[in-house]
Amino acid sequence: MAATSATSFSIGSTVSFGSRGCPLPQKNPFSVRFTFQNSLASFSGLKAATSVNCESESSFLDKESSAALRASIAPIAQKANQRSQYALQPQASYKVAILGAAGGIGQPLALLIKMSPLVSALNLYDIANVKGVAADLSHCNTPSQVLDFTGASELGNCLKGVNVVVIPAGVPRKPGMTRDDLFNINANIVKTLVEAVADNCPDAFIHIISNPVNSTVPIAAEVLKQKGVYDPKKLFGVTTLDVVRANTFVAQKKNLKLIDVDVPVVGGHAGITILPLLSKTKPSVSFTDEEVEQLTVRIQNAGTEVVEAKAGAGSATLSMAYTAARFVESSLRALDGDGDVYECSFVQSDLTDLPFFASRIKLGRKGIEAWIPSDLEGLTEYEQKALEALKPELKASIEKGIAFVQKQPVTA
Repeated sequence: MAATSATSFSIGSTVSFGSRGCPLPQKNPFSVRFTFQNSLASFSGLKAATSVNCESESSFLDKESSAALRASIAPIAQKANQRSQYALQPQASYKVAILGAAGGIGQPLALLIKMSPLVSALNLYDIANVKGVAADLSHCNTPSQVLDFTGASELGNCLKGVNVVVIPAGVPRKPGMTRDDLFNINANIVKTLVEAVADNCPDAFIHIISNPVNSTVPIAAEVLKQKGVYDPKKLFGVTTLDVVRANTFVAQKKNLKLIDVDVPVVGGHAGITILPLLSKTKPSVSFTDEEVEQLTVRIQNAGTEVVEAKAGAGSATLSMAYTAARFVESSLRALDGDGDVYECSFVQSDLTDLPFFASRIKLGRKGIEAWIPSDLEGLTEYEQKALEALKPELKASIEKGIAFVQKQPVTA
């Protein structure tokens, strides 16, 4: 759903952007009007196309002067047009629900999703304290309507007709706590929430953030299977944070422009199961063996780095919210027909002998359109050994999630 908008830029008695005008003094009667056609296809503006038309009417400018004026102002007008993309409001048409919206991840995530022009409705759910979050966000002048839902009795209504469900609900990591320590608490939370998703919006994209993702995604899959609505192409473990960290750390290490860096991260979303494929970094860059070791370990332990830095006051909530919002935006772009959407995610996969595996995928209107196998081809010796080393731990986490649901039958 690319929204097209015409914007006028005039020099003369008034200067206007859209419907707003600002009087300017003038001594001579002349006017130049620029009309921009903007096709805004995404929140980030990266898919926008621009054209500029110029018309000039003057009582004192000759033909050559008019041409010179147009040439001098066109670049300024184009820059203004690019800035105006963020103010344009394409038709919002997608409904997003955040389950766990009052938490440390949920609140900043809700704010970031509220900023998306593709979202028409933002439903916020939690067991408590969500009403104030919704009231606060509802004052932001972006297209989506914000509604709050509290407690199990309102969960079904929160999920009716939703296109994308994001689940950050659960307890955060604390110092000394592994992701497996979170399992017994968060496993039941995810199971209960996904049961409600299956009953109320079975066709929605489901984004699992609740840790340990290596187990909670298989839990969600088993719940959906027992409910008879499982579509493996629409269930995602959000591992985007590993990619963002890898990109950031590599750019810092190699003094690269961050926007250009892309490092695929495969495997899972905990400790050694996180495998950044540094040999596949774009742009191509060389690493010493020591740099590979240092970067890999830092990326794998980055979550612990934040937990320790916060000294018991929380975990990686802000960076997680940022990357979760990025994955939501990618999903919305895919639903909207963008044919060039790729992300890494922990999904059902046959790229390895494991039933679930994080890798780069292509997203489309119906979910996963393709799994990208090329990232796993031509690995270095270090990466190949690390891949084999992560498999037993990842396999055990997956089986733990599956066994949890099989021992606790899904509510009819």
